[in-house]
Amino acid sequence: MRKIVLITLLSFICCNNTKIETPKDYTAKNTEALAFCKKNNFNEDYYFLIDLSIHSGKNRFFIYDFKQQKITNQNLVTHGSCDVLDDNDQKWEKAKFNNQDNSHCSAKGKYKIGKRDTSGWGIKIKYWLHGLEPTNNNAIGRVIVLHSWEAVSDKEVYPNYSPLSWGCPAVSDAFMTKLDAKLQKSEKPVLLWIVE
Repeated sequence: MRKIVLITLLSFICCNNTKIETPKDYTAKNTEALAFCKKNNFNEDYYFLIDLSIHSGKNRFFIYDFKQQKITNQNLVTHGSCDVLDDNDQKWEKAKFNNQDNSHCSAKGKYKIGKRDTSGWGIKIKYWLHGLEPTNNNAIGRVIVLHSWEAVSDKEVYPNYSPLSWGCPAVSDAFMTKLDAKLQKSEKPVLLWIVE
């Protein structure tokens, strides 16, 4: 009897120290994204969702498959340091947003993933991002692009943070290789949506 009580007590202590997180529900975002893609002649197979409200050490770049109605891949992604306009002492913990030149901030909203080009970072490939909303319509001028960076891990690093960018959503080299393979096959523009 003492053995059963001890095992029960130990399992209670062990099991209740782990925090179980419920995945976020992106149903409304996915529905809106598909409607947007249909209306604007974008790729209707999948889109990319980046949720910058999630800790940067956790996966927050999601590939959502419209037909399967599920996330098929996910990984880490950077956010902007946003340290030019003021001293941003929360830059690691919380993404801030700004559309101004040289702000080094992330810019939320919907983007059309544009031309594939060469990059000085990561696997040397980048995709131009065309901001489609007032919150991100300066993306081309700011050279906000989707690219990889060797400093970004391919696995979650929580409670540590991913490195900060100057506003670009930068991913690991391995993840960028996957994204590049998908994007090259797409005959229509792909939607990338940054939310918080």
